[in-house]
Amino acid sequence: MEEQLGKKPYFGGDNFGFVDVALVPLFCMFYTYTFAGKFIEDEKYPTLTSWARRCIQKESVYKAIPQEEKLKRFLDENRHLPRGD
Repeated sequence: MEEQLGKKPYFGGDNFGFVDVALVPLFCMFYTYTFAGKFIEDEKYPTLTSWARRCIQKESVYKAIPQEEKLKRFLDENRHLPRGD
């Protein structure tokens, strides 16, 4: 994905488009896993994490995804719940 994005601000080039819209929720899910451990590291995927930060600045994205502090609090409060391992 790093190569596909390249130096473009979004997967569609200069405009936030369909591929970005489709990938933001998936990336947010991966980002959630980062709170439990290193899953997506800025050092390893700088282009992808920069893209995600750009996307989150879009009002439509910001309003649609869980906010980081609320997500951290939820994960901390529910660590004791059994997982479906």
